[in-house]
Amino acid sequence: MARKKEFKYRGYSFDELLNMSLEDFAKLLPARQRRSLKRGLSPEQKKLLRKIRLARKGKYKKPIKTHSRDMVILPEMVGMTIHVHNGKEFVALDIKEEMIGHYLGEFALTRKIVQHGSPGVGATRSSMFVAIK
Repeated sequence: MARKKEFKYRGYSFDELLNMSLEDFAKLLPARQRRSLKRGLSPEQKKLLRKIRLARKGKYKKPIKTHSRDMVILPEMVGMTIHVHNGKEFVALDIKEEMIGHYLGEFALTRKIVQHGSPGVGATRSSMFVAIK
């Protein structure tokens, strides 16, 4: 029977990450995310973190929505569903352990994947002379 491998982030288990302070956790992150946290959270990011902490305690029942795509995913967010705005709508994200250290915006794509259909009459020069069935 295949056992699921225990999650580790930079050599630390998930439980150790949860017990770390924000400053200690920031030291483990890549430079861009570390600098972002070192400069402090914006008011919108603080509001998001407050909602997440309330939801963990069971005091916040509504879905957590945010426009703050530049928020670094922290260990305390794992297991939550956060709705991130992509410019048009809110995309529901289930935060997993592997997402720790990334930005919320990385998982809510702002551009749609192009899916071309079949060309219609008049789409090309040669289609002008094709008889319509």
